[in-house]
Amino acid sequence: METLSLGTSGLLTSRLGFGLAAVGRPSYINLGRPLDLGSDRRPEILRALAHRLLDVAYAGGVRYFDAARSYGRAEEYLASWLASRQPMPDPVTCGSKWGYTYVGNWSMNPSLHEVKDHSLAALRRQFRESSSILGATLQLYQVHSATLESGVLTDSQVLRELLRLRQEGLSIGLTVSGLRQSEVIHKALAIRVDGFNPFSTVQATWNLLEPSVGEALEAAHEAGWGVLVKEALANGRLLQIQNPRLEPLLDLARRRSVGPDVVALAAALAQPFVDTVLLGSVTPAQLRSNLKAIEVALTVDDLLAMAELKQSPESYWEDRGRLSWS
Repeated sequence: METLSLGTSGLLTSRLGFGLAAVGRPSYINLGRPLDLGSDRRPEILRALAHRLLDVAYAGGVRYFDAARSYGRAEEYLASWLASRQPMPDPVTCGSKWGYTYVGNWSMNPSLHEVKDHSLAALRRQFRESSSILGATLQLYQVHSATLESGVLTDSQVLRELLRLRQEGLSIGLTVSGLRQSEVIHKALAIRVDGFNPFSTVQATWNLLEPSVGEALEAAHEAGWGVLVKEALANGRLLQIQNPRLEPLLDLARRRSVGPDVVALAAALAQPFVDTVLLGSVTPAQLRSNLKAIEVALTVDDLLAMAELKQSPESYWEDRGRLSWS
């Protein structure tokens, strides 16, 4: 798999990355988890699964790995895998995120899964936590789901702290989600702290159902930012093979003799502003299928045929908001 620089950050990445959101904690919002994971989700079980998935990803050429403070034990799983596989033939880049705290206490159905806090105190606390777990392997630290409402992009203390971390050699990024993710990206692009922008990467939701952030990501790409795409399979909604609305995708998958996951991921890879598309597989079989996307070249006609899958952003995010944790 091709490796490249993540924008002008200088970080090494690969066209496909692997994120641990779905295996770092017992519950998540992706569809199909009861069948994929079963009921035994003790920490040691998910740790072993995470290690298997990381092995498959690395063997398939993945060189970027993504975690977050709120992903349960994802950072711990990533760190222990890295330590157990040294020396590695090829270097990898690891990213994590701050801004949410996991409070689910390893329960499948807690009253609350995570708490959002974009304050300076939260940044400093969570950076200490991430650094203590990942050490020097932590190379990209991202604001987790930056929004206009949280005020993180207008908090001068937080922005100065992020700039300080960047000046000390850590790459700084932000992730965005929700109906206003394009607005957040444009606002972040315009930030200046003592004449500098602390950010060099952005991670956003782009998929065949919700491609509206494309223009903002193109602007980020042109500004030299590294662009990572998450939720390219729409939390599993693009894998519903009985859904007649997905027929353009399913028909193309049949004609290419691959799964719909492969075509949907290839569509994200085909966007000229995208550096890395994150995979969130929870079984080795799913991951091996996902990795085939790097081999599929879609034509302009293919992409046009699937453009009709697009929902309105309002409809997409309403549907996503109704997904249950399982």
